[in-house]
Amino acid sequence: MAEETSLNERLATKEIIWNLEDLYSADDTTELERDIAKAGHEADKIQKDYYGKVATLSPEDIFRLVTRLEHLDSTLGKLATYSFLLFTTQVDNAEAGALNQRIRELVSRCGKETVFFELEWNRISDEQAGALLKSPILASYHHHLASMRRYLPHQLSESEEKLLLETQPVGRKSWTTLFEKIFGNLKFGPDKRSEEEVLTDLYNADREIRQKAAAEMTEGLESQSHILTHVFNTLAADKMISDRIRNYDSWVGSMNLDNQLKDSTVETLISAVTGRYDLVSRYYTVKKELLGLDQLKDYDRYAPLPSLPSAQIDWNTCKKTVLESFMDFSPEVADIAKDFFTKRWIHAPVIPGKRGGAFAHPCVPEIHPYVLVNYTGNLRDVSTVAHELGHGVHQVLAARKGYYNSETPLVLAETASVFAELLVFNSQLALIEDPLEKRAFICQKLESIFATVFRQTAMNRFEQAMHNGRRDIGELSTEKLSEYWLSTQREMFAGSVDLTDNYGVWWSYIPHFLHTPGYVYSYAFGELLVLALYRVYQTEGDKFIQKYITLLSAGGSESPYELLEPFGLDLDSPDFWQQGLDVIDEMVSLIE
Repeated sequence: MAEETSLNERLATKEIIWNLEDLYSADDTTELERDIAKAGHEADKIQKDYYGKVATLSPEDIFRLVTRLEHLDSTLGKLATYSFLLFTTQVDNAEAGALNQRIRELVSRCGKETVFFELEWNRISDEQAGALLKSPILASYHHHLASMRRYLPHQLSESEEKLLLETQPVGRKSWTTLFEKIFGNLKFGPDKRSEEEVLTDLYNADREIRQKAAAEMTEGLESQSHILTHVFNTLAADKMISDRIRNYDSWVGSMNLDNQLKDSTVETLISAVTGRYDLVSRYYTVKKELLGLDQLKDYDRYAPLPSLPSAQIDWNTCKKTVLESFMDFSPEVADIAKDFFTKRWIHAPVIPGKRGGAFAHPCVPEIHPYVLVNYTGNLRDVSTVAHELGHGVHQVLAARKGYYNSETPLVLAETASVFAELLVFNSQLALIEDPLEKRAFICQKLESIFATVFRQTAMNRFEQAMHNGRRDIGELSTEKLSEYWLSTQREMFAGSVDLTDNYGVWWSYIPHFLHTPGYVYSYAFGELLVLALYRVYQTEGDKFIQKYITLLSAGGSESPYELLEPFGLDLDSPDFWQQGLDVIDEMVSLIE
């Protein structure tokens, strides 16, 4: 605790705590309780007013109904945001956990009462739906209503859908909460350090410190492996059952549908990335020489080159770096990002009971997003802050489209975050004069790109092996999951890094596999898309900026294919993905 306090004081993050009063008061729960009651009452009223009538409604009636549903979902979104954010910084607090579960149960109950609309809307004929959607009054909901119908082949009966919603609070989300509680309370090594502190040591210049951190991480994960293996198996089985009863052809089919992508588009992306794993082995072969090591071990992957600046960067310097980089690109983007710092929309310190990692949470259009980071002051953390603020800016811009149209498909949700990282990287690189420091800095960026493109794709391959294995074999042992993990990671490194058996259990700390199965390819999608977009920016200059802001402001009001049309990008072409991979190739060649 003293060490964490000292770190936060040294970096000036101790007081960088988000203000949740913009959502609800912690001292007076009157408004919170009123919204809980109002949501339950409105769900019942909507069910009473419209159940069994959707096929007979006029465009005006549908507009009134969808508007009411949107307001209800927005209220539930506000409640869920508050309870989640409250819980995520104090996962060991029973009261915060109880409120989070209570809101989940409320969302489930309201969903059970209003699910009839989607079921009835999807059952009307294409001709009737098409005629209704031509009405000008439904223009603002056109994409929302039209895209809803893509789920018809996977829709169950009303009683089945209601039953699934009824049991949802004790289903996947309950298991992911258990996962969060495990890691919120888990301490590593004799010093009882947090996950974030141990993982930070993997970036230390001292090899012994890196090796010790890796050993502590492995030991901590193995101490919980019996629980984590059960959690992973349970949620893999949960998805297996869900996919079967909903008639999805593959484990990733539902994610592709959510992302509004054709399966062939995702297959083209994965094939393009795995086809260039040679870039990873080429780079790490060079890094081994630059570090003067006979062999790179798994704990050496993130070792900084000797010339990389190692001084800790305090919070105010981080803030200045990010905002100036944003300002050089667009004053509008910088002004939005500045609000996160000045209006207390960020939670930055490393504290006990706080979940690891980082995220940006969109909340509801009437309020604003919140950002969580665990700031330890290294260069990588500056990039993380830029990444999450990119998400935040995107969410603020998209909120203008309303609650339903602001939810961006996951593959485009990474666009602004990765673009923000690239802006900060290029502005920092321009200030470095020493060639060795410049090389070290480029190497760090390359490793960040590798983590986003190649590692996330290898993780997608692990997910495929896990889900298919659970379906073909049955319950998977810790050893089997570790075998999947090592084989898919080793394929990426192709012998350039020695992945020890101790690294085998490291699949078990990655929350994406549990929270959002199939999500991780979105990172590779976003990175390669941004590298292509950045080339367009370098060519078009200011003309690009407004098109880019228009893209972010569109949120989820159109499909990814439609949103990217103004940039002339073809997501189904292997050549498109190769553009981004060629940029990475050029960076590797520069280091070589």
